[in-house]
Amino acid sequence: MTKLDETLQMLKDLTDANGIPGNEREPREVMKKYIEPFADEILMDNLGSIIAKKTGHPDGPKIMVAGHLDEIGFMVTQIDEKGFLRFQTVGGWWEQVMLAQRVTIMTRKGDIPGVIGSKPPHILPAEARKKPVDKKDMFIDIGATSREEAESFGVRPGDAVVPICDFTVMKNEKLLMAKAWDNRIGCAIAIEVLRQLKGMEHPNIVYGVGTVQEEVGLRGAKTATNFIQPDIGFAVDVGIAGDTPGVTEKDALAKMGKGPQIIMYDASMVSHKGLRNFVTDTADEAEIPYQFDAVPGGGTDSGSIHLTANGVPALSITIATRYIHTHAAILHRDDFENAVKLIVEVIKRLDKEKVKEIIFN
Repeated sequence: MTKLDETLQMLKDLTDANGIPGNEREPREVMKKYIEPFADEILMDNLGSIIAKKTGHPDGPKIMVAGHLDEIGFMVTQIDEKGFLRFQTVGGWWEQVMLAQRVTIMTRKGDIPGVIGSKPPHILPAEARKKPVDKKDMFIDIGATSREEAESFGVRPGDAVVPICDFTVMKNEKLLMAKAWDNRIGCAIAIEVLRQLKGMEHPNIVYGVGTVQEEVGLRGAKTATNFIQPDIGFAVDVGIAGDTPGVTEKDALAKMGKGPQIIMYDASMVSHKGLRNFVTDTADEAEIPYQFDAVPGGGTDSGSIHLTANGVPALSITIATRYIHTHAAILHRDDFENAVKLIVEVIKRLDKEKVKEIIFN
């Protein structure tokens, strides 16, 4: 196994942590551990988003850099008389990637393993075998023989269920596989931005944020942005990698390893033109690679950030990632590092005058 350096260890700790919407305690504690040494103050809103404040200039504009803590998962809704668990998806799932996958059920007595099951194909009619199994016909098998035994394990309705995929450095060591890249990579970017700003002069106040409940409607970003009242907002998240077989540039533009994605448009927001131009001009000047992309079918925390109070110029900067919203996703370390470099360069230039100019651009 590859020996993990400091950055890889942080990425492992973040992605191995379990936290679906509404149950983000584990990833929040990991993010707090890593970001606290670089922050002047750690704050929290009442929904559970973590906010690390780093003051460069006390009268400078407030800059928010937000990743979301939550990952997609499931919630136990019912235990049947034979000890099988019925469940609700929490966040967007596609049936094709769910069946026969291992999961962890987070109970009050500790984590227990399970697997998602359904009626076997061997006993289905030929027509039914050709179709994906509907989510409502799936269940989770935890090896219990009765409802009473499942309850004795500590399982209760409302328990969180998360995918299993240990953090893995692939044979090409630039490629990293894990569950929950969506969006622990955004949390890692926020941590690393504050780390690189330590001891550096910058003309503003930076907030590195881990928001909650993004996957169920960008909810924590609403409360965290209301709490901070930023002048400029960045959502850092995953984007679609268009470099796998069968995907054309018409479907998705970005490729892993070619730089962070600057999102022009998504279902939650039209990116702020002045901010977008400033960020790409900064990247050109600093010779940092980047890619443009548009995601008409998805959204990020920017969708909530930009609508807060009387409006916040916002931009989504994302990392091209394969197989998002599955148990195992893959991204490129260089894209993470270039996203951090770009945001740090942008922050160094964002003073009061520049923010005014951006807003009225």
